[in-house]
Amino acid sequence: MDDPAHETLRADPQMATLVDRWGPVEVAPAEDEFERLAVSIVNQQLSTASATAVRERVFDLLDGQVTPDRVLAADERALREAGLSTAKVEYVRNAARAFQERDLTREGLADHDDQAVIDALTDIRGVGTWTAHMYLIFALAREDILPLGDLAVRKGIQQVYGNGAELSRDEMREVAAAWRPYRSYGTRYIWLEYENGDA
Repeated sequence: MDDPAHETLRADPQMATLVDRWGPVEVAPAEDEFERLAVSIVNQQLSTASATAVRERVFDLLDGQVTPDRVLAADERALREAGLSTAKVEYVRNAARAFQERDLTREGLADHDDQAVIDALTDIRGVGTWTAHMYLIFALAREDILPLGDLAVRKGIQQVYGNGAELSRDEMREVAAAWRPYRSYGTRYIWLEYENGDA
């Protein structure tokens, strides 16, 4: 018997195919919310391979302890040499200061709805809607997020539902309405198919 999320997704024939192909996925909270936010900032506008390489160098520089204090204490030149642009050094440090000043953990944001979380995060210079959506899914485990600002999500939906033809964002929202209230799960399947399928 499927859990409610996978049962809901299976009602959509195309999504049912992806569920069968890739097996169950989970939307689970991050062990460390700040580290997860830092990862999303590193990943901004980078290919998966480039982002992984930069992330590994930055984590090594911080001795694997990606905390606000360590980020703020790290040498700026060393962070740049690890692969962060000058702007991203500023953005990660802005996020670190925000975590020191406010409780942006899962517990601290428990009474915030999704839009309120987005508003709180995008107040941080360097955190845009895409990064906030990644935080909602991967740090807070919010189950009904559809990040149409993500190129792979848009391309993946077009691949699975439009045979590669261009779809408007309204059309994509219509497609994803069938996944409610588990659009984060549907998004994970779209990513899997786009990154690992026949595309």
